[in-house]
Amino acid sequence: MTLLDFARGPALQWSLIILVFGVLWQLLGTILIGVKKDLSKPRRNTAVRDGLATIATRSLPEHQFEKKIRFQHFSGYAWHVALFIAVLFSAPHILFFESVLGFGWPHLPNGIILVTAAIALAILFALVIRRLSHPVQRLISNADDYISVIVVIVPLVTGMLASAHIGARYETLLAIHFLSVEALFVWFPFGKLMHTALTFPSRFRAGAAFGRRGVKA
Repeated sequence: MTLLDFARGPALQWSLIILVFGVLWQLLGTILIGVKKDLSKPRRNTAVRDGLATIATRSLPEHQFEKKIRFQHFSGYAWHVALFIAVLFSAPHILFFESVLGFGWPHLPNGIILVTAAIALAILFALVIRRLSHPVQRLISNADDYISVIVVIVPLVTGMLASAHIGARYETLLAIHFLSVEALFVWFPFGKLMHTALTFPSRFRAGAAFGRRGVKA
């Protein structure tokens, strides 16, 4: 078995199993934690509307803080958009998704994917530099923050190298790219990358709970 066979076979299967069960476990724990019957009379019965409204309002910063976090706010959105384009509209990625999901969608030219991935990488480096240089962010950062950054950076770099056929044989670069993505899958449920799956459900739950009390979340 070659390194590429291992990366495409057992490593991929086990990393996907860990990813799926880890995410489901975390979501189930989040849903069930602290659940108890609320015996108070609700101020209003608009839980769904309040939850959806909180998802929308919490996606934008409060105007009191906007000036101080403007860079991080806009760069964070730009980083996520660039990453999602590079991941979801790359032709090889779509072939992988099609093999798993049973359907695919149109892809973007390879040049656009490389530029988008480079933009995502540059923004991520800028955010890391800000985290290291900003006194408050540096103080509240821990190992999880930096490990999460590393497991995202490595797939971006290896994917760009494999796409451009730079640095080694294509099969070797592809195997390393697969393994780096699988490391991200394994880390995802246990690190701060899990915010991708928890952000909207947690905002919805907070909005529904506060709305029941008649206050804004």
